[in-house]
Amino acid sequence: MPRFAANLTMLFTEYPFLERFDRAASAGFTGVEFLFPYDEDIAAIEQALKRNGLTQVLFNLPAGDFAGGERGIANDPRRVDEFRDGVQRALEIAARLECTQLNCLIGLLLNDVPMYSQMHTVVENLRYAAEQAEQAGVKQLIEPLNLIDTPGFLLSGTSEAAQLIDDAGHDNLWIQYDVYHMQRMEGNLTPTIEEYFDDILHIQIADSPDRNQPGTGEINFPYIFDFLDDIDYDGWVSAEYKPEPETLASLQWFHDWNDAHANEMG
Repeated sequence: MPRFAANLTMLFTEYPFLERFDRAASAGFTGVEFLFPYDEDIAAIEQALKRNGLTQVLFNLPAGDFAGGERGIANDPRRVDEFRDGVQRALEIAARLECTQLNCLIGLLLNDVPMYSQMHTVVENLRYAAEQAEQAGVKQLIEPLNLIDTPGFLLSGTSEAAQLIDDAGHDNLWIQYDVYHMQRMEGNLTPTIEEYFDDILHIQIADSPDRNQPGTGEINFPYIFDFLDDIDYDGWVSAEYKPEPETLASLQWFHDWNDAHANEMG
């Protein structure tokens, strides 16, 4: 059975950030993730995780001015020092939260920097991040995003992500496979997961095309969850969607799946 985690940047936003940990645990989640911890009270997050027995599954490396539209800085040769400082900061927080996975957003196309320079910088930065993370006992991930929601993002397909991992040539690089993003970009979800299974370490879910909860769009999630069991996927599956109309009402898919699994076990 998949291990489900809640993305607290997108779920339980009806509540203050620290209260979301309690709400997620009460709803039945055993793991949580969020986009960025860098402006949060890390000690308070530690306490929230411990009091609820939650696993901090993942968060992102610093990604520049995210609120201002940036989606990573790994491709900018002028910001290598900033990127590497961000890796160290992320690893320090990961150690405190006992988080063993970090995700790197690659960045948007820079029109004033040659593409070969951008991609060379990405490879060198990922190699650095992977090595530093490995020394800390942390897995380093990269994530393809769809170009409909994120025009100009430099990594938009599963095969591209696998190729980038090969180019970096480090054993501690993996794919964060977001079902929503990849349905919008390439479809063919389960064959793709199977083809790149050895590179995929973490999965995120939302339905397509509106990025709401499973059951609101075109993706057959019961089929995908059964498929993940069949191929012995043992990583986390994180709910990273826009709840409609609100979080607790959006969790029917989660309760239905857990109930069906409990009946099977019984």
